[in-house]
Amino acid sequence: MQGSTWREKYVLGRLDTVLVLFALVLSAIFLSLSYLTGSLYLKGVGVGLLIAGVTSAIAYLYRSKMAAR
Repeated sequence: MQGSTWREKYVLGRLDTVLVLFALVLSAIFLSLSYLTGSLYLKGVGVGLLIAGVTSAIAYLYRSKMAAR
């Protein structure tokens, strides 16, 4: 196998950041779809993903701050 691909370099190297951003982007998509369709189910999924993304971001920031000490 030759050198690393861009996915291995950028995505797998910062997988925690990518997953937090992915949760936040998905929440924005589901919340937008819920407002367009009026679906409470999609709104619930969007809010759940938003809570998960914000919680993950707080944990990531806390961990990185503790690692800097």
